[in-house]
Amino acid sequence: MLNLAAPVAEVRKIAALRANGIGDLIFVVPALVALRHAYPRAELVLLGQAWHARFLRDRPGPVDRVIVVPPSRGVNGSETTDGDPAALNRFFAAMRAERFDLALQLHGGGRHSNPFVRRLGARLTAGLKSVDAEPLDRWVPYVYFQQEFMRYLEVAALVGARPVELEPRLAVTPADRAEAAEAVPPEARPLAVLHPGAGDPRRRWPAEHFAAVADALAAAGARVGVIGSGSERPIVDAILGGVRGGVIDLCDRLSLGGLAGLLQRTRVVVSNDSGPLHLAAAVGARTVGVYWCFNVFTSSPLTRTHHRPLTSWQTHCPECGASCVTGRCEHAHSLVGSVSVAAVREAALELLAAG
Repeated sequence: MLNLAAPVAEVRKIAALRANGIGDLIFVVPALVALRHAYPRAELVLLGQAWHARFLRDRPGPVDRVIVVPPSRGVNGSETTDGDPAALNRFFAAMRAERFDLALQLHGGGRHSNPFVRRLGARLTAGLKSVDAEPLDRWVPYVYFQQEFMRYLEVAALVGARPVELEPRLAVTPADRAEAAEAVPPEARPLAVLHPGAGDPRRRWPAEHFAAVADALAAAGARVGVIGSGSERPIVDAILGGVRGGVIDLCDRLSLGGLAGLLQRTRVVVSNDSGPLHLAAAVGARTVGVYWCFNVFTSSPLTRTHHRPLTSWQTHCPECGASCVTGRCEHAHSLVGSVSVAAVREAALELLAAG
């Protein structure tokens, strides 16, 4: 049960810090929705990155406005070096002029983000606190093994925001759908999408495994597309070269909004634990996710009707045998390759057939 505090009186403006990736944004959507319902007349401002401003502009949802955070140590910049002090001083002066009533740290353990939030000058601060972080006015302990949606709902509850939804839902706009239709014109055959990338190479399922699943989906009557961007090009090419039939190359062909539009009309998405996987679930797609054992506890969906998280329990580097729990070696070998092709194929075909 959430420890629900009483709502704060006379709140007209709320700042929420979450200046990182697409999956990270998806994880805090239920908390942002809870804040919107608890304070319907307040302006809810996301302190984020430039891509947040582009993606959320004109998109229905709980956020009213995005303010872009300049590079700041441990927030949206290096863990070891500070950003431009003059730019940060100007930013914090502007934030104090906003006169936020509430400032919520929805960013992580708080070692760097809690001092950041305190400098905003809000009437009340709330957020997470790891053992090495300074406290905010109201805080809950940051414990790694907690589901991310629930973690941030606990923070929202500190200021009286009751949960409205447990899993995130993200609006898709007509512009998103139009861009997706131009890239992949709709047709009668169901669409299946594969995403072989991940920010950490150790979370990448082998390309040949994805190719085998692509062949199975195509044999079952699906059109299959492979998405990716930037440095994921070689992985996408490896899949395209390993399949027996035709696969649609969608690498770097869609904006984030266009990707949301495509995923909304996709029958099943097969992906590593990554931003596109969480985006797919938020726009209503069925998903098969390949997770490392630590991450399945924190970032897999709460429900199983439309989602199948499959887990690798590999905890040591396949090359040198070093523990990946207590530290990290120099190698970047996959820790999720032990998830079987048969298990992913069976889950993907089941969701494809569900219709």
